[in-house]
Amino acid sequence: MTESIFKKFDMTGKTAIITGAAGLLGKQFCLALAQAGANVVMADLEKKPVLENEVEFREMGLNALALEVDVSDPDSTKSMVERALTVFGSVDVLVNSAALDPKFDSAGVSAQGANAFESFSLDAWRQALDVNLTGMFLSSQAAVVPMLKQGQGVIVNICSMYGLVGPDQRLYERPDGTRQFKPVYYSTTKAGVLGFTRYLATYYAGKNIRVNALTPGGVFNDHDEVFTTQYSARTVLGRMANLDEMNGAMLFLCSDASSYMTGSNLVVDGGWIAW
Repeated sequence: MTESIFKKFDMTGKTAIITGAAGLLGKQFCLALAQAGANVVMADLEKKPVLENEVEFREMGLNALALEVDVSDPDSTKSMVERALTVFGSVDVLVNSAALDPKFDSAGVSAQGANAFESFSLDAWRQALDVNLTGMFLSSQAAVVPMLKQGQGVIVNICSMYGLVGPDQRLYERPDGTRQFKPVYYSTTKAGVLGFTRYLATYYAGKNIRVNALTPGGVFNDHDEVFTTQYSARTVLGRMANLDEMNGAMLFLCSDASSYMTGSNLVVDGGWIAW
């Protein structure tokens, strides 16, 4: 008899490390995997929010461990993996969600010309590369060591629709004429995520380590009406994503439901790139 499709989504007994776990989507990814039965290691540079999330998860009866991790530091990423092994005994899944991403929600404050390419600083460029690409490289490098010993593993890298198409900078122009820009590093590093994903997938051919990317569209986070209206008009579905609408795709990629999938990119963008 064929195994139940629901069994393929069961993560019981597996351990998943999620970097950027304090982020908008990072916490959602942790919750989805934990609810599916996984032990989740919530790694983030910001220690306080992941510690709070650990308490919250444990109160719900979920297995969680919060760690303060700097993904741009090789010693920190190695320690992250070692701690996961000590507490849970395996590292089955790595979700590379840590990234610098300037926000344009109600809390984001940008000056005239913020992030303009012509004046974008070299230090900011280098910092973004360190986190968005080098951090992914170091986290993956540390995690594949136990995965190879175990004979199996899954890596999911978080991309962006702006890694597939250029940003529509018109979205970030305010009614008063103030200009803001999605910065150059964001599209550049997110495009690099796809190359990194395909490299790892083919590098580990025959090793039972699957590597895929998840490309989210814009997620609503208390954005103002002007931005929300302009953004929504650019999507086929006519709205921004709800906070939990990437969770199903994440669980699919991390679980045996996607067992014949590697080197691929799953796009969940409300139809943004379909026009």
